[in-house]
Amino acid sequence: MDKEQLLAFCNASSANTLMETLSIEYIDIGDDFIIARMPVTPKVHQPDGVLHGGATAALAESIGSVAVFVFNKDSNLVVRGIEITANHVKSVSSGYVYAKASPVHLGKTIQLWEIRVTDEAEELISLCKLTTYKRPKK
Repeated sequence: MDKEQLLAFCNASSANTLMETLSIEYIDIGDDFIIARMPVTPKVHQPDGVLHGGATAALAESIGSVAVFVFNKDSNLVVRGIEITANHVKSVSSGYVYAKASPVHLGKTIQLWEIRVTDEAEELISLCKLTTYKRPKK
């Protein structure tokens, strides 16, 4: 698949999922990264009007998990996030946040991803680490 087909596949896989609820959109794919964006609106705010850390973690886990399919070029996988950490360093209350997932380790079963979440000015909002597990579908 070419880049546009991969993005279309990733976005189509979001139908009727948390990714659709959070309006996560996959927007770019390269040789060693994938980028998604999520609008920062009241539906992903904490009560005090800033982006909820749980929504940020959901964005990070979503992009890291879909990256397993993209970099393995195999849609016949079961992928699970088995650990996620998120260090939130800056607040944001509107606009978009962008998550860029890059592989740190691509093992046969276990993968490690770094996900940088930035705002529209490319300032770091959160730095996340995701460990994923993959196996062929039965």
